[in-house]
Amino acid sequence: MGCVKSKFLRDGGKVSKTEPNTSPHNPLYVPDPTSSGKRWPDSSNGNPPGSTEAGSEEITVVALYDYEAIHHEDLSFQTGDQMVVLEESGEWWRARSLATRKEGYIPSNYVARVNSLETEEWFFKGISRKDAERQLLAPGNVLGSFMIRDSETTKGSYSLSVRDYDPQHRDTVKHYKIRTLDNGGFYISPRSTFSSLQELVAHYKKGSDGLCQKLTVPCMSSKPQKPWEKDAWEIPRESLKLEKKLGAGQFGEVWMATYNKHTKVAVKTMKPGSMSVEAFLAEANVMKTLQHDKLVKLHAVVTEEPIYIITEFMAKGSLLDFLKSEEGSKQPLPKLIDFSAQIAEGMAFIEQRNYIHRDLRAANILVSVSLVCKIADFGLARIIEDNEYTAREAETQP
Repeated sequence: MGCVKSKFLRDGGKVSKTEPNTSPHNPLYVPDPTSSGKRWPDSSNGNPPGSTEAGSEEITVVALYDYEAIHHEDLSFQTGDQMVVLEESGEWWRARSLATRKEGYIPSNYVARVNSLETEEWFFKGISRKDAERQLLAPGNVLGSFMIRDSETTKGSYSLSVRDYDPQHRDTVKHYKIRTLDNGGFYISPRSTFSSLQELVAHYKKGSDGLCQKLTVPCMSSKPQKPWEKDAWEIPRESLKLEKKLGAGQFGEVWMATYNKHTKVAVKTMKPGSMSVEAFLAEANVMKTLQHDKLVKLHAVVTEEPIYIITEFMAKGSLLDFLKSEEGSKQPLPKLIDFSAQIAEGMAFIEQRNYIHRDLRAANILVSVSLVCKIADFGLARIIEDNEYTAREAETQP
């Protein structure tokens, strides 16, 4: 679960999910084309994240956050509650509470398998070495802040990342490979071995014992984004309240908006006639499948003209505007290079999927409050019906 950790449990995080047909106009919600339901009976052949075996074993998860149900299909729970997973359906799972025996949908990123490493606040699942450095060097972390993560080079192994400081390189991050013993134990140095990662962490919290620093506190992390509403892909325009215009261009405007009175989103409104509805929907269905932490997440669409494109909200706006701002103009060269590296990560993923952006520029890179850069508007250039744009594109061809 990565950053989903107990330091936020005191916040009592809450999420909400739209119940279909809640509009007074009884609108139609079209299911997410990327979602797939998977039930977990005793004969299941698959496992949700954190599971190690398939078969007759029940999959029991523990809540990392409070969740208060808004709709009758949801299941409320408190931090520490245990539930049995009945069905995995995208980012929302159907589960049964062991305490109340009630059943309903739960946000999958608010739970972790019982007794798994994901319940430890210092364990960051699926994070890369570079992202570990970004998070440990972020404001709020201190000397000795640390995390344990999956090894990128050795499957089934782990790495320890620790924030350090030296006069030459200033704030930096050191990485240590955690090796495994034949009997299942762990060690960084052969002179100190441990039966569990919890034991290893406890040892290096007492003293550095060869590390660059004694371990102090787990890396800070932001609360996970709540999953987008189940079965909310093609949504009614009435579910959106446009609140603040963020920008305008040749083909439309960008607004900060609220979806169903509880979720802040960004909405790109397209001028009527700027694209074919059929072509847009076909392209959007493909864009929806491109899921990467350096791509802006496409949440939903309104397919009646004017077309609306609903995405995650990025608080710092475009990279172009951010670099012109007071905060952006003060960013040091290493951070600017890191921005480029993040963009390259996203573009490499697009290339791996045999997709083409067609309009990569600073205005189409968005920046989060934690200075994460994400690529936006991938795929739109291909379906915009504009002679000037097409001619300009043709001029660049050899």
